[in-house]
Amino acid sequence: MAAAKKKRKKVRYSEIRIKLSAKQKKSLINYCNARKTTPNKLIKKMIRPYISNFNKDVPEEYYITEKQLDLFIDNGEDY
Repeated sequence: MAAAKKKRKKVRYSEIRIKLSAKQKKSLINYCNARKTTPNKLIKKMIRPYISNFNKDVPEEYYITEKQLDLFIDNGEDY
């Protein structure tokens, strides 16, 4: 007797669009052609750390703090 195979869960995809200038697109295509990959695979590979590990909670280190940009904090120096 063969065991019944479980039916695979259907994967849902969502679409994200980005806009590139003509020079940026040409640069991306040239980079992908040189490395024999597609723009989609390249982009997914580059953002993989951000899309694979944050299913539930985002670690504290990724939240913006009130002193994120200390360029504008007046520390008493004269310019």
